[in-house]
Amino acid sequence: MSVSLLDVNVLIALAWPNHVHHHAARRWFEATSGEGWATTPVTELGFVRVSSNRKVIPTAATPGTALEVLRALCDLPGHEFWPDETRLAQPPFALDRIGSYKQVTNVHLSALAAKQRGRLVTFDRGIQNGLHPGDQGLVLVLPVT
Repeated sequence: MSVSLLDVNVLIALAWPNHVHHHAARRWFEATSGEGWATTPVTELGFVRVSSNRKVIPTAATPGTALEVLRALCDLPGHEFWPDETRLAQPPFALDRIGSYKQVTNVHLSALAAKQRGRLVTFDRGIQNGLHPGDQGLVLVLPVT
């Protein structure tokens, strides 16, 4: 199995018990984190930004608290940090297939996951539309039941 790159929404759901998808993220993480999981500069910055935004999370943390939570997550077994030199303007991005601004970051992260021989883990079902058909195996969309 390959290392899983968690997108911002999965990181948020994993960290905050009051998140609507916390149990889904926790269930997946407990079952698979031993295979390795990763963060990037984009996902770490996004985590702190969203975690401290009261417009998104009514019980938002301060940026300092969010950073402490991120550090605790990254101390869990199996974590890898992936530097990011992936350029949006170069393949393998299917720019003509990106249907929404909401997909841009995850399409970028899926390209980074491919470069690292990993996979992107997300709740975003629409991400498949932004990938070439042969690249759809690079993404795992978590069920939210």
